[in-house]
Amino acid sequence: MSCLLPVASFGVISPEKLFKMSAKMYFLAILTPQEVNVKVLEWKHYMREHFGCVVALRSPAHITLIPPFWMNEEMEPTLIADVESFSAEQKQFKIELQDFDAFRPKVIFLHVKPSESLTRLQSDLERDLLSKETYPIKKEERPFHPHVTIANRDLMRKDFPEAFKHFEKIAYKQTYMTTEIALLKHIAGEWKTVHQFPFGNA
Repeated sequence: MSCLLPVASFGVISPEKLFKMSAKMYFLAILTPQEVNVKVLEWKHYMREHFGCVVALRSPAHITLIPPFWMNEEMEPTLIADVESFSAEQKQFKIELQDFDAFRPKVIFLHVKPSESLTRLQSDLERDLLSKETYPIKKEERPFHPHVTIANRDLMRKDFPEAFKHFEKIAYKQTYMTTEIALLKHIAGEWKTVHQFPFGNA
């Protein structure tokens, strides 16, 4: 029996494509404070003006905890409830941002200083959601490397040395307390914050 579904006279749609038609992309992150977001936006605008980079402009400044995944919108309330329960058990902690680094030759980012609290939050959240056996997320095999992206997929390899040289000259340091997790959803080509989950323990 064919697993392809007929659609009028336009051929067939695979189950995977049909799923994506009824699904949205989501990810979970820590958003930066407004003063950091303003600076990051300035740097993203520099990359757009000098190198044509626009992809990073489609999301607010953030540290990714669970990378983007496709999920049926009907599951959104359940995900919100589960992340609310998880966040209610978390304690606020300090995040330190300092200077710039890169995943050569395609990604330039604001460096996040290593933090046991941040690493534990990411691993605990991933473990908690995977344990539900409900959500279409995968265990991240790569080591967790928190960062705040300035430019990524549309930075041309030939432009990387010049672009990174600019950011290497900038000294930047900011510290803030993180008190919540955010759920972002891909809507009309941009990532929008659709829910925030405050930590329950001071």
